[in-house]
Amino acid sequence: MKQIKNKVRTDVHLFFENDDIPKIHEYVRKNFPDETAEAIRKADETVRQRFLFDCRWDLESCFVPVDFSGSIDWLYKPADDPEWTYSLNRMRYWICLGQAYVFTGDERYAQTFALQLSDWVQRVKKTDALYAPAWRTIEAGFRLEYWIKAYQYFRQSPSLTAEIRNIFFTSVSEHAEYIISSYNSFNVISNWGVLANHGLFMAGILLDNTAYCSTALVRLGEELETQVYRDGMQWEQSPMYHNEVLHDFLDVLILADRNGVLVNSDIRGRVHDMCRAAQYFQKPDHHEPMSGDSDDLDISYNTARGAYVFKDSCMKFCSIPEFDYDTVWDTGFAAAEEYAAMPAVSPDTASRFLAESGNVYMRSGWEKDSTYIHFHCGTLGAGHGHSDQLHTDVYSGGEDILCDAGRFTYVSKPERYEFKDAQAHNTVTVDDVNYCRWKDSWGASSFCRPVNQKFIFAEKYAYCEGGHTGYMSLEAGGVFVNRRILFIQPDIILFCDEFFGTGVHTYRQYFHFSDTGNVVPYGKELFRFTGKKESAVLLFPEADKQLFSSKLIQTRISRHYGKSSSNGTVCSSIQGSGCMNMSAVLFTGTAETDRFSAEKVPVRSMVTGAQKESVFPDEKIEAWNIEKGRRRYTVVIAHTEFAAPTDMFCTDGCTGFANVMVFDRIDGTRTVILR
Repeated sequence: MKQIKNKVRTDVHLFFENDDIPKIHEYVRKNFPDETAEAIRKADETVRQRFLFDCRWDLESCFVPVDFSGSIDWLYKPADDPEWTYSLNRMRYWICLGQAYVFTGDERYAQTFALQLSDWVQRVKKTDALYAPAWRTIEAGFRLEYWIKAYQYFRQSPSLTAEIRNIFFTSVSEHAEYIISSYNSFNVISNWGVLANHGLFMAGILLDNTAYCSTALVRLGEELETQVYRDGMQWEQSPMYHNEVLHDFLDVLILADRNGVLVNSDIRGRVHDMCRAAQYFQKPDHHEPMSGDSDDLDISYNTARGAYVFKDSCMKFCSIPEFDYDTVWDTGFAAAEEYAAMPAVSPDTASRFLAESGNVYMRSGWEKDSTYIHFHCGTLGAGHGHSDQLHTDVYSGGEDILCDAGRFTYVSKPERYEFKDAQAHNTVTVDDVNYCRWKDSWGASSFCRPVNQKFIFAEKYAYCEGGHTGYMSLEAGGVFVNRRILFIQPDIILFCDEFFGTGVHTYRQYFHFSDTGNVVPYGKELFRFTGKKESAVLLFPEADKQLFSSKLIQTRISRHYGKSSSNGTVCSSIQGSGCMNMSAVLFTGTAETDRFSAEKVPVRSMVTGAQKESVFPDEKIEAWNIEKGRRRYTVVIAHTEFAAPTDMFCTDGCTGFANVMVFDRIDGTRTVILR
C-alpha cells in the first residue's frame, strides 16, 4: 500500500489522553454501569458481525439486526431504507469496540477493528461507482470522526501493527483529500458541509496537516455564517440536526484549543449562540422537541460541553451537574473535573423568543417539573422541515403533554407524509388542505410565509402569536390563519386561533397528546389526559356553538427513526363563513378533584351610540372567564379594531382598552399584555 504523505503527530491531543483512560474507566464504571455494559454488548455484537444501529447518536436508528456469517456486505440494504447502509458505513460501532477494549483489555476488540478496517479499505473504493452510497461526503465526514475517535482507544494495542496503522492513516488522508475536492454550494447551506469539514479538521489535527485545518476552518466559518440564524438556531428547523452541527463545532473548538490552532472570534461567538439556542429549546428533562426531522433525544451532552467550552455558568445551570457517559469520553477527565467545579448560575429569564428562526420557548421555571411551551412560526427549514407552522408543544410535571409526531422515515412513501403533513402537528388546517405540498421526501411545491410573530413576557403571564400565508391562495381557501397563546403561569394555556377569510370553510384544530398516557373524552367540550407522571384537561369554550364538533382519533408518534407508537389526538372542528375564531384551554397538573372551568362571556361596548354595538360580535373581540382552584381570571382578546372612533370594552364587570388584557379576579390586578 502507498505510504501516507502526511506527518503523523506523536504529540497529538485528541479528546482524552492515554493517562485519562483508567480515570475515565473508573468514572463511568461507577456512575454509568448500564452505559458501560451497553458498550460492551455493542462491541461483542460487532465482533460477531451483528449490526444494529441503536446507539444514542446514531443519526438514523435502525432496529433490524443483520448478521454476516462471512464477509461483510458493505452495501447491504434491508427492506427499502438506505439509512441502514449509511449507518453501516459510518462505523459509529467502532467507538464501542474501543471502549470495550479499554474496559477489558481483550485484544479481540482491537483485532476486530483492524480486520474490519482493512476489509473496508480494500473493498470499498472511492473510484468504484458501485460504492457511491458509501462515499457520500456526509459518510466521509462521519467516518473521519468515528475512525479517529475509535483510534484513540487502540493507540497502544499490539493489534495495530505498522501495516494496520499505515492502512488507517492512508485512508484518513484519502478521506481528507476527497472532502477537499468535493466542496460546493450545497455544502455551504447543508449540514453535510459541516459534517464533512468537521471530519477534515480532525484529520488535519491527527496528521499535523495545517492545510487541512485551515481549509476546514474557512469552510466551517462560511457554513456557520450561512446556516445559523443570528438567534443561534440552525436554519433547517430540526433540533436534532442543530445538535449534530453543534456537536461538530464543539469538537472542532476542543481540538483547536488543545493543539494550539487559532479559531476566530466570529466562529466562537456563533457557536456559543447555537449553545444558547439549544439551552432554551431543550425541555425540562433535557430532551429536544421532535420538531421537523428530529428524534426524542437527551441533549444535555451538548449543553454540558458547551458550558465547559465557553465557561458558561448559566448554561451549566440548565444542563447536568457532572459529565455523562458520552461527554467524559468526548472531553476528557480533566475537563470533567473542571466542569464539576464550575458554578451553576440561574439565567435571568426562563423564556426566550428566537425571532429570526421564529421559535418561542415559554417556561414557568427551570425545574424538571416546570411547564414548557414551544411555539413555531418560522421558516420551513428545507427538506428536514415539516408542515408545522403554528405547531405548539407542551411539557409539564415531568412529562410530554402535547408533542410533535416526529419523523419515522426518510423513504418517500405514505408514512413519510403522514408525519410531515400539517395534520401530524398541533396546529390548524383549512378545509383539510395541506398548505405545504410535497414533491418527494425532501422537496415541496408550495410554501408559505410566517408573519406577525410576537412574544411578550408580562409578570406572571407570557404571550405569543403568529400566522402564515399558506391558506391565502384561492386554491388553498383564501384564508389567513393566526394563532395566539396566553400562558398563565404555571399551568393554564389559552389557545385562540383566528381565521380571516371569505366564503364557507371548515376549520380544524389538532392536539396530539403524548403516547405516555391515555386521553378520555367527556362529551365534546372536555378531554382528560392521564400520563405516567402528569394529568391535564383540554377544554373547549366553543363547544356550545351549533357547528362545533370535537372527537378523539388514534394517530402515531415516532420518537425514534423507524419506530412508532399509537397516541390519542383531539381534533376539533367548526364550519362557517367569514372571519371565525376557535379557542381551547389546556389545564396542566389537573387531578380528578381539582376545580377548573373556562367559559365565554359577552363583551360589551362602554360607549353607546348609533354607531356602536351594545355587545361586540365574536369576530371583533372575545372574553373568557378561566378558573383553576382558587385562581380566577378574565381574559380579553381583540381580533380586530373595536374602538373606532372611541370606545372601551366591558366584560363581566371588567373594563379596559387593549388588544390582549388579563384581569386577576382574586388580587384585582389588571395586566395589559398587548396594547
